[in-house]
Amino acid sequence: MIARALGRPGLNFNAIFGIAVTGALILLAVFGPWIAPFDPLKLDLPSRLSGPSPVHLLGADEFGRDVLSRLASGARTSAWIAFATVAFALMTGTLFGVLAGFLRGWVDRAIMMVNDAFLAFPGLLLALGLMAVIGASREGIIVALGLAYMPIVVRVVRASVMSIREREYVEASRVMGNSEIITMARHVLPNCVAPIIVLATTMFGWIILSESALSFLGLGVPPPAPSWGNMLSTARPYIGQAPHLIILPGLCILITLLGINMLGDAVRDWLDPNM
Repeated sequence: MIARALGRPGLNFNAIFGIAVTGALILLAVFGPWIAPFDPLKLDLPSRLSGPSPVHLLGADEFGRDVLSRLASGARTSAWIAFATVAFALMTGTLFGVLAGFLRGWVDRAIMMVNDAFLAFPGLLLALGLMAVIGASREGIIVALGLAYMPIVVRVVRASVMSIREREYVEASRVMGNSEIITMARHVLPNCVAPIIVLATTMFGWIILSESALSFLGLGVPPPAPSWGNMLSTARPYIGQAPHLIILPGLCILITLLGINMLGDAVRDWLDPNM
């Protein structure tokens, strides 16, 4: 692996590249409106489908809107949706995973029965079905993708809790008279943080890709609000005349996913030195 060839965990290529890409995405999400040179919705019909120029550094789209500004605004959209979706999936998935793994019995069977029903559908297919019911909106994307990825969190957390609940310190907490809720909150949940952090890091990239796919199919962020997915979708008729409209959003998605996955790999190495 590249990271192991270049150095010890914490000072490797994966970590540096992942932090740089993720940091750039966060900067665009927070300061996007001030970084973008133009209003991403402003029309400039004389410049439509123009290539890179001193005025429009990355060219203009079919309505003359500045591509650089729309990419920056799309990064802000994708980052906020991914962050909110990860938070929603982690909170609900961790809750059900801890309950299923710690309480076992009929609680475990009931939760995992529903969870396995969700897992029977591919995540994107389940999100597509939910979006068709909820409707295309940012809130709908967060709920649909959160429910689609929540079963993975439940599985990971449940597996961690099932190994932790047999440890001596958990038995000691029970002997001391602590309730099951206190034992879960104080001794079980904190020891599940490492796998949850790794999963959250990789899930962030998955959700950005899924949101782009939904927007590409017309079930994501509704136009004219920019997102990388709907920029790809609207640029399809102009691929021969203005290929930069397809290439640039695609590169943004590719580099972001690569950086976040490499960061997730580095985080896994940091949290588990035995790797």
